[in-house]
Amino acid sequence: MIDSQPQISIIVPCYKQAHYLDTSLKSVLDQSCKSWECIIVNDGSPDQTETVAQKWCEKDARFRYLKKENGGLSSARNAGIAVAKGDFILPLDADDLLHSNYLKETIAVFNANKKVAIVGCYSIFFKESIDNVVMVHKPKGNSYKSLLYVNQLVATSLYKKELWIEVGGYDESMKDGFEDWDFWLSVTKRGYKYHILPKPLFYYRKATQSMLVQTIKTKAEKVKEYLIHKHREIYIEDFDNCIKVFTHHLVTSRKKEQRLQQSLEYKIGKVIVKPLKLIGILKEQKASVK
Repeated sequence: MIDSQPQISIIVPCYKQAHYLDTSLKSVLDQSCKSWECIIVNDGSPDQTETVAQKWCEKDARFRYLKKENGGLSSARNAGIAVAKGDFILPLDADDLLHSNYLKETIAVFNANKKVAIVGCYSIFFKESIDNVVMVHKPKGNSYKSLLYVNQLVATSLYKKELWIEVGGYDESMKDGFEDWDFWLSVTKRGYKYHILPKPLFYYRKATQSMLVQTIKTKAEKVKEYLIHKHREIYIEDFDNCIKVFTHHLVTSRKKEQRLQQSLEYKIGKVIVKPLKLIGILKEQKASVK
């Protein structure tokens, strides 16, 4: 019998990840806790997302399908949460997986402690197969102070839907990633606490290419600047430590640059490039004479 009022709503946005969707939804179906619904949000994906999603909706009525124009991850999550029936929300990316006891163990924390607003856990980062473990992420802390400079909480953490309503959802202007970090800051700076279960109940797929990978490589500083401006009051409150953190980053960056310049590869590269630069100068001089 299907629960007409599920306790938990799992939101699965999908964009160009239909090839992973079956595995992700299978991990939802296998949950030992049965009071859930799963809303698959097709964010204008050009692949077979709709076909895969409809198959799961036919398999189990707890799966629901929502199609929208492409608007980015925040927009897709917001669209799914807006129609969610559960009192608790769990975002799940279409390429990630849940341990079969994820819902059972995390909801138990809420039942035991009414003051907790968000529950996360240890996460296994894997490549291709969950047996190919890259690392185990072990978040720390319980308040916004632990989230200022490192996003301790992965996006797939369970939280009360009322928090989403209170902060106005995910920031849809953040199309380059870190939108979950921004969301956790928006929630916790209001005084809400999070709790970390010291168990690896979530499997995060470490992709070679993804929006987050691209952001970290090319846009991380710009996105962090946006975060700091948006939540400036808590960074100003932590001003002295903030300066220490950024100074540390500058020193670390300079040391990396110095090591690069002293490396054999860098020196060989300079030797190879030098004649090319000389040719370029000669061409410019010749052109100016004409």
